[in-house]
Amino acid sequence: MFNINNIIQTGGLLLIAAVIFGESGMFIGFFFPGDTLLLSAGVFAAAGKLSLVSLIPVIAIAAILGDNTGYHIGKRYGRRLFKKPDGLVFRQEYVARAEKFYEKYGSKAMLLAHFVPVVRTFAPAVAGVGKMNYKQFVLFDAVGDTAWAIIVTLIGYWFGTKIHNLDHYILLAVVAVMVITLGPTLYHVTKALNEKRSKDKTKSS
Repeated sequence: MFNINNIIQTGGLLLIAAVIFGESGMFIGFFFPGDTLLLSAGVFAAAGKLSLVSLIPVIAIAAILGDNTGYHIGKRYGRRLFKKPDGLVFRQEYVARAEKFYEKYGSKAMLLAHFVPVVRTFAPAVAGVGKMNYKQFVLFDAVGDTAWAIIVTLIGYWFGTKIHNLDHYILLAVVAVMVITLGPTLYHVTKALNEKRSKDKTKSS
């Protein structure tokens, strides 16, 4: 028969994988703080709500697939990808930050990119635009993504093991994760809307 715990775990893993993939594969990572997601997933694993053995490989694979998608998009569409004006989702400052990071560290940037918010979203595409050697990209990116998945998730897991009677607070933890995850999204959208209104007022005056 159906095991409700297995269904919850499978659904949780698929959702986490989708968000992680979306960070660099669909360029929406700055809306979803991946580090927070991994820390939270680690806490849930400590509470027995997610399987740690399944969680880390799923995160690593999703990150690698997302980064490779971002690389190929950058390589195919080149600088045209980054020339569109600022909007609610896309902002030139995010690309500039990733480009500076890539210029500073070169090929090794992919070892570190996933540890840096925003940079991890655009660094793969920047590497693609710069036509970084693909074999080198795959190697460095896989090592960096795997290290990120292991280190950040285990920190969350360790923290979760230090909370006594964690099951009693799991609902509160879910609410906290939702607030932390949606908070940056609402902030960016509100900021973009305010900037758009200011520009519209300037044009009309």
